[in-house]
Amino acid sequence: MSLVTQHRVVILKEVNAERYLPIWIGAYEADAIAVELQDVSVSRPLTHDLLRSVIGELGAKVTSILINDLHDDTFYARIIMDVGGRHVEVDSRPSDALALAVRVGSQIYVDEAVMDKAGVLLDGQGKEQTKVENPKADKVDDEKLAVFRDFINSLDLDDLGKGKDD
Repeated sequence: MSLVTQHRVVILKEVNAERYLPIWIGAYEADAIAVELQDVSVSRPLTHDLLRSVIGELGAKVTSILINDLHDDTFYARIIMDVGGRHVEVDSRPSDALALAVRVGSQIYVDEAVMDKAGVLLDGQGKEQTKVENPKADKVDDEKLAVFRDFINSLDLDDLGKGKDD
């Protein structure tokens, strides 16, 4: 949660780089992700727990989540599943896909074009670095991303990347 604005944000970090992808999400989805990451028990299944159970009961397996597009400041995602050897992709809001991913332990991927549009690079001191533009990616107004950069720069990155078992 951003203490400045009270909005919720998920920040994905590129595995082998210092590039981050901030995605603003709703309060319910943020709570659903936090409940799972913090291993909080709930008396009744949340919607994403129900989705995990339904997928499992139908014999499917979530293989990965893909944040695949960014259009008009809205991120798009796909839930990728194996259903009896058949590849199935389902359209999803990124927040719902991420809440499911943390429950099933699936990989989370971001399309390179999305990272080029909205990814934020930081140097070792937490300051934004100059990004090298990808000529194939659409131009994005830096002012639209400034709020994400400000928020990331306000984070304590020492705890970033530590799992709930750390």
